[in-house]
Amino acid sequence: MPLWEYLERGGKRAIEVAHRRWGKDEITLHWTAQAAHRRVGNYWHCLPEFAQARKAIFTAVNPHTGRRRIDEAFPHEIRASTNDHEMFIRFLNGSTWQVIGSDNYESLVGTPPAGIVFSEWSRADPAAWAYLAPILAENGGWAVFITTPLGRNHALHTLNLGRSTPDWFAEVSTVDDSGALPLEVVEEQRREYHQIYGEDAGDALIQQEF
Repeated sequence: MPLWEYLERGGKRAIEVAHRRWGKDEITLHWTAQAAHRRVGNYWHCLPEFAQARKAIFTAVNPHTGRRRIDEAFPHEIRASTNDHEMFIRFLNGSTWQVIGSDNYESLVGTPPAGIVFSEWSRADPAAWAYLAPILAENGGWAVFITTPLGRNHALHTLNLGRSTPDWFAEVSTVDDSGALPLEVVEEQRREYHQIYGEDAGDALIQQEF
């Protein structure tokens, strides 16, 4: 709710660092559906690599409902057309949504976005943001970075930027914060990691993923 409420108030830059299965893609897909009907424009959901985008987002099925994630966020009743090959949806109001990869962002020159979700930001090419940030700055668009950690890389720097910038939203949400996963499940995973990777590496993976 804090992330959603920030965006509802018109916030333009947000980073959510959260554990696996927190619902990061779900909340941003549903937010994009609303944003696309408040302002006609192009909206992108950016994965680290274009090749993984189809499996992770476009054809992915919500295991809790048995429905495709994009069908839950973008019902067919609000669509004018769907291009499965290009992973592109055009809405009845004229807005569009597309899944892209940070490894091929330059291929979309000429279609300036009004909003971008950078999913798995810690694994993405940070040059994508360097390239796209001026476009959003010029047109007043928004960007949401969602990720689990991956060491001390550009995602940590983005989090620190968000925490130190008044206009940004920055949040770290662990399983202790969300209650989304029972702690006994996490501890069982810890025991498995200890057996496979050793205690130190196993504990580090638990810290990273949960």
